[in-house]
Amino acid sequence: QVQLVESGGGLVQPGGSLRLSCAASGSIFSIYAMDWYRQAPGKEREFVAAINWSGGSTNYADSVKGRFTISRDNAKNTVYLQMNSLKPEDTAVYYCNADLRLTKWGRRGDDYWGQGTQVTVSS
Repeated sequence: QVQLVESGGGLVQPGGSLRLSCAASGSIFSIYAMDWYRQAPGKEREFVAAINWSGGSTNYADSVKGRFTISRDNAKNTVYLQMNSLKPEDTAVYYCNADLRLTKWGRRGDDYWGQGTQVTVSS
């Protein structure tokens, strides 16, 4: 089984910083990419950032460019999201997503999700 566990959420003031982590564990043959999404109350889940696992190329939503940085530690199967200059509109539950293959002969899939971690930005 694959398990994705997020950590690092919390309450911060506007302008503050948080660093989220998501560790993937279990039977994993290969990770292709990992992403961060977020969902605020009453809103749809939205894309935040993604990182390719081999080359490290990244992609960001316009709303977080210049403020958030996604990175990964391949040896630890862990993705990070460094969030700086946080704004109240960043308040949401942040979810980790993985695009991976469980076995050499199995199917590649991108529907693996963590349980989410709450980020609240408020004064």
